[in-house]
Amino acid sequence: MVLITGGMGFTGLHTARAFLDAGENVVITRYRTWREPSFLKDEFGKRVIVESLDLANPFDCIDLVRKHRADSIVHLAVPGHNLSPADDFRVNTGGLINVLEAGRLNGVRRVSLASSSTVYYGVPKGPFREEMPLPVDSRIATEAYKKVFEIIGLHYAQRTGLDVVVLRVGGIFGPLYHTMLNLPSRMVHGALKGGKVALSGSRGGEVPFAEDGHDFTYVKDIARGIVMAQMAPKLNHRVYNVTRGAFTTHAELRDAVIAALPGAQIELRQGRGPGYKPEAWLDINRLREDTGYAPAWPPRAAIADYMAWLKAGNPN
Repeated sequence: MVLITGGMGFTGLHTARAFLDAGENVVITRYRTWREPSFLKDEFGKRVIVESLDLANPFDCIDLVRKHRADSIVHLAVPGHNLSPADDFRVNTGGLINVLEAGRLNGVRRVSLASSSTVYYGVPKGPFREEMPLPVDSRIATEAYKKVFEIIGLHYAQRTGLDVVVLRVGGIFGPLYHTMLNLPSRMVHGALKGGKVALSGSRGGEVPFAEDGHDFTYVKDIARGIVMAQMAPKLNHRVYNVTRGAFTTHAELRDAVIAALPGAQIELRQGRGPGYKPEAWLDINRLREDTGYAPAWPPRAAIADYMAWLKAGNPN
């Protein structure tokens, strides 16, 4: 049995599905959110158990792992937006310690911690590899707290012997993503509404440059990578990049949307922006070598699948 904290989240629900496909039963935790996606709802109460959990309560964390005899934990939970700096710190770090302690006290086989590709933000150019030194300063809370997660989690593992693995995920898009902060989602949703897609505005900022891009990764690939790392009998490293391992330009995303929906109009600025980084993609050789992971969703296939999900009437 695998316990997935934050299992009702975007990545968590897809990760639960991937564990089911790999033959594992799961417990997914929720705080306030409740969602029943079509690809999972028939398993609720069967192979998928849903439990309410406040990660700030250490005893609840310990009891939940014990109750379901979970043999591994995937920690995907993140605090809500708009917390004060003090609450943000308390929820992030306190929740992490409680998860690690719950795993140690219950003798779980492995705890995987979801980190983020944002930890590479201060690195001037890619490819981004796990052994690269990272700057101490951070531009946003996610970047700061994921670095903290890595340091505390790996130090905890060193002191206690608990098997802790850090998984740096990022550029995620696909079904159930709902904040519309990432570019693939804004392109897809905008195209389906018809007319010219407006990529500027309060959330999107200025119109993106065509040659800029990111290691955009379909959520189904992210979920499968998480599962393969969690289930691997032996891992040779403590930190793994989990992405597509390739750079996708904004122009390539636009072309993928137009291929899936001919006639879509998406404006991009020509050239590269001032923040362009050479080879801004994550090297996934560690994950490939240790687990056999290979991404299965190139941009055109991923965008087409995402659009099909939305066209079928599914939310987000």
